[in-house]
Amino acid sequence: MPRFTVHVRDEWLTVPCKDATCSIKWLAFEALKRYIKNKPDNGGIQHIKDVHFVVRRCQGLGLLDNDDTIEDVLEDNDFVELGNITNMVYMFSVSYKEPEQYISLDGNSLTSTDLVNLGKGLYMIKLTPEAEQKVVQSRELLDTIVKENKVVYGITTGFGKFARTFLNLSDIFFTPEIFCLGSPLSPERTRMLLALRINVLAKGYSGVSLETLHRMIQAFNASCLSYVPEKGTVGASGDLAPLSHLALGLMGEGKMWSPKSGWADAKYVLEAHGLKPISLKPKEGLALINGTQMITSLGAEAVERAEAIARQADIIAALTLEVLKGTTKAFDSDIHELRPHPGQKEVALRFRSLLDSDHHPSEIAESHRFCDRVQDAYTMRCCPQVHGIVNDTIEFVKKIINTEINSATDNPMVFAERGETISGGNFHGEYPAKALDYLAIGVHELASISERRIERLCNPSLSELPAFLVNEGGLNSGFMIAHCTAAALVSENKVLCHPSSIDSLSTSAATEDHVSMGGWAARKALRVVEHVEQVLAIELLAACQGIEFLRPLRTTTPLEKVYDLVRATVKPWIKDRFMAPDIEAVHRLLVDQKVWNIAGPYIEKYCMEYIPESRPSSPTAFALDPPPSPRKRVSLP
Repeated sequence: MPRFTVHVRDEWLTVPCKDATCSIKWLAFEALKRYIKNKPDNGGIQHIKDVHFVVRRCQGLGLLDNDDTIEDVLEDNDFVELGNITNMVYMFSVSYKEPEQYISLDGNSLTSTDLVNLGKGLYMIKLTPEAEQKVVQSRELLDTIVKENKVVYGITTGFGKFARTFLNLSDIFFTPEIFCLGSPLSPERTRMLLALRINVLAKGYSGVSLETLHRMIQAFNASCLSYVPEKGTVGASGDLAPLSHLALGLMGEGKMWSPKSGWADAKYVLEAHGLKPISLKPKEGLALINGTQMITSLGAEAVERAEAIARQADIIAALTLEVLKGTTKAFDSDIHELRPHPGQKEVALRFRSLLDSDHHPSEIAESHRFCDRVQDAYTMRCCPQVHGIVNDTIEFVKKIINTEINSATDNPMVFAERGETISGGNFHGEYPAKALDYLAIGVHELASISERRIERLCNPSLSELPAFLVNEGGLNSGFMIAHCTAAALVSENKVLCHPSSIDSLSTSAATEDHVSMGGWAARKALRVVEHVEQVLAIELLAACQGIEFLRPLRTTTPLEKVYDLVRATVKPWIKDRFMAPDIEAVHRLLVDQKVWNIAGPYIEKYCMEYIPESRPSSPTAFALDPPPSPRKRVSLP
């Protein structure tokens, strides 16, 4: 039976749902009934039936219809937000299905794609035998150090400013410090954070015990997730504050969430799943909280979403070029061989594969074949150059993130084979911080150029289409305000692209006198990527609306398939209506990569037929939801 966790003001409530055909409105009212029942004054709500709800998805904040059935609009691990104008009420819901496969972690081979899938709850975790052996060996060395009462940083001493303070044996079982603020990470992102910390500890250089690591894995597999606020890390010494919150729940303190229990005291959540809290041994407090996993896990999501939207941006831009009756001459392969940046060549190839008249005849292109236009505006002609550097930026950042995912970022490092511990600075978040600032700057350009194409679509003097893509202008505003929304998002991105990693403030009494500010770099990179997705969703809607005014002419086969995909979700714009649900619906198509999955096979086929020697320049260039790698995934026993 699916359960839905509902946050009503300051309380978390679990609402079971026996019938998935119930409406979203029913779910909201059930939550409010439970909330009112526990309040002597009904929580200030006098007439529950008079409350008017606004229901949104958490990602993208797209509006949902209160009359929609749960089974139609909520999938496994989907979250929605519910509120009303006078009393804001937040609802997070999840219908959780236990995964049937495992990913084996060894600290060396996890990818950003794997990590995002772990966040979605698609897999459980187990350790490889080799990883277990390394963990045991490093722990044995630490136990020896403690037994012999040696002075070693972070093991028999304090840390930070207190590195020179020697601790008695009875004092070294310390608890992580908790100082974070802000809204909690979503369960998806908390799962990613926990999975990544497990992967780093599995390398066997942190000195954590196998027992502690197994308990962390058990909590992950049961989806018992600590309350981790999103703000509070300066990115060196690692993400101490958020990782402390992560550890706190695992120790049975603070708040925890699971699909079975909802939000409750951590000790009760663990008990409900038959799990025991972690009991810290020497050095384990530091091992659990020292590292860049907050920055890196959020960065993994950002780079994966950036990669998905970048390749779909080429498809959307190609459709816009068709609507604006542009030429494909600028995508000639010989031009791009003269400036052979990999990303530029890849984008030009995609445009040719979607617009090549010999491969995919276009009635729209044929209608203006003999026009006197020599060349197009930069926003169309220069897509390979502008989109191309975005692709190369994403590839660069992804390499750094994947390296960071499989890096030991603790301090001190425990080298069992050498029989010693060494203090270093692998916890410093400058690598992912700088990379994610670069990612934000790079991917933003997709929205910047897209907004200019939206302007061309809406402006009759540039498009030869009705003003704002609607008949009876004046009576109808059409895409006027949608374009304003795109412009506003682009402007926000200009501020968000200011690098956070150029800042540093000394902390811990000048012991940690240079920090990365990588936490903010990661969070704002995600916001930039989401804005890019939304702007391109508006362009895709506008381009499809432009097609309506060119009928009965048809575009190329792959672009007609994209048009059909959009029209299966959003109807044409005949007269003004509430547009936010349309934008969110198309935004969801992009987040789910459905536009790519429709057009991608045509791109791949073109490359294989017309350019036999052509192969993807990167493993993801033409990947269509690649299947799990059998090397790391095994079926549930």
